Amino acid sequence: MEVIQRSADELQTALVSKRQDLVKLYSKYTNEEKRFLEEGLHPGPSHIFQAITVLSDSDWIPAHPEKSQDFESFYRDPNRMTPNANHNTIYIQPIGSIGVAGFQTDQYVEWLRGYCQAFFYGLSVKLLPTVSVADTGCAFRVNSNSHNLQILTGDLLQFLGKQKPEDAFCIVGITMIDLYPKDSWNFVFGQASLNRGIGVFSFARYDDNFYSRNYAGRLQTQLQPKPGHYSVFDGYYTPPITSTLLLRSCKTMTHEIGHMFGIKHCQWLSCVMQGSNHLEESDRRPLDFCPICLRKLQVSINFKIAERYKALLHWMEEDQSPAAACSSVPKPTEAFQTSKLWLYRCLDVLLKQNG
Repeated sequence: MEVIQRSADELQTALVSKRQDLVKLYSKYTNEEKRFLEEGLHPGPSHIFQAITVLSDSDWIPAHPEKSQDFESFYRDPNRMTPNANHNTIYIQPIGSIGVAGFQTDQYVEWLRGYCQAFFYGLSVKLLPTVSVADTGCAFRVNSNSHNLQILTGDLLQFLGKQKPEDAFCIVGITMIDLYPKDSWNFVFGQASLNRGIGVFSFARYDDNFYSRNYAGRLQTQLQPKPGHYSVFDGYYTPPITSTLLLRSCKTMTHEIGHMFGIKHCQWLSCVMQGSNHLEESDRRPLDFCPICLRKLQVSINFKIAERYKALLHWMEEDQSPAAACSSVPKPTEAFQTSKLWLYRCLDVLLKQNG
């Protein structure tokens, strides 16, 4: 096990920069916001922010050496996308069956939309009507290892590009069907065209039983489907919607959309923008940003940090009342408990007045 421990000076420069114009930009934060962001300069087990822990050579950072992106390099990037008055909506496009058909599907994608709305506080997030696999016209195959159906990401990205509304900052396709990017690859969790604001990702492998030989999505017969025979997706298995699946879905969706803002994989502190090579590593990541990546998002959208955390906390707690439970399927937020307590700690710092 290795702990990547950055010095306070290194983290300070990554957060603020030494350029005077960016130092001046940082000075516009309130004292409470600066105090909160600077909590990240001294990470530790009992602190709000943690250092990155690498458990094996198969983890993302040793397997994929990347240059660290500090705030200055993010801010100066001429190719990054920034929302504006004409392009300020995130669109979510469900593809194929997601959960049990009908009400549960609608509820699940609405939970995802609501979380995304709180996470990217200040932008509008809208759902597009669900489309079938046939509607996308994508290629598909049966995976030779897992014996489950997969759909081709490149075709899906082309479809989403045609669907992208004029006021979109980005459009993301979500599906419970496994994905592959090309014939030589086993699978991929997702793929995106960042400069076009288009992405697609699958939650299929976030089912705890996916890698089991008893996984219900494994095809029981040796199918050799022909191109265009989309009937193989009729009634295709989708995993039950659990609290863990919802948490993993929210984490993946916000990580991938974060990339569309130009935020690269984080190598500063434990952060939702860390890369991950496998599910165990993804589960280790927190649900939210470190201070450096949070500042990148904040300068792109211009929200108040405390208001964003309040919105996330509200999403986690809004369906907990007896009245709400009677009127809809209760939101399964048990897996969000650690994140909820973390949000309260963040707000304690942000709302504490200097005395």
